[in-house]
Amino acid sequence: VICCSDYMVSHVRWAFGLPADKLVMVPNGVNAEAYAKTESEDLSGFRGKFALPEEKIVLFVGRLVHEKGVHVLVNAVPKVLGKVNAKFIIVGNGYMKEQLSNIVKNIGLAHKVMFTGFVDDETLRKLQKCADVSVVPSLFEPFGIVALEAMAAKSPVVVSDTGGLSEIVEHDVTGVKVYPDNPDSLAWGITKVLLDEAYANRIRTNAYKEVQEKYDWYKIAQQTKAVYEAVLNEYSKSIWT
Repeated sequence: VICCSDYMVSHVRWAFGLPADKLVMVPNGVNAEAYAKTESEDLSGFRGKFALPEEKIVLFVGRLVHEKGVHVLVNAVPKVLGKVNAKFIIVGNGYMKEQLSNIVKNIGLAHKVMFTGFVDDETLRKLQKCADVSVVPSLFEPFGIVALEAMAAKSPVVVSDTGGLSEIVEHDVTGVKVYPDNPDSLAWGITKVLLDEAYANRIRTNAYKEVQEKYDWYKIAQQTKAVYEAVLNEYSKSIWT
């Protein structure tokens, strides 16, 4: 059984009672080349559709459901705005959208939070390229491919220290880890990135290098192929013995 993270290896072993030698971890990947194509593109006009020039962009991408922790981000908004001028772009749909929108309106910050709904791949990649920080505040996350996408887009990442996200991001090296379900911790992580440009540049550079070295789809395909070959070799040996 191939799992996408060590977290899922342990979870599947517990849930199905599988022996350890029947489980292997091969991570998900990301196509960094899709982001590299827009490297030289001037995105200032595109960015202007979402935020003012003086506003930092805080980006969330995902389903608007409880386990993705988007409510934690909404609760962190006032805390972040107390320290830095920012615009929160929330991409995705889900049953919590109306509830979250009402919360933002009730605290008088509707002008600082934009719910875009679903966007096409090109728009998403451009948003990730424009983001001053990408936030993945999940309460539960088997892997967290949206974090990889942000890293490929060279956007600094702030993620919950949970599940597969804990394995993707090394704190203070390739991103920032914060406590799950904790608006104060999340606000701290976001402001840490937004207020320290040198720090943000360092972690996003390290993260991009990590994506290229570890999460390239070709390399992952080879790892997956090797698993199949090993299983077939064992099967062949069992037939002849």
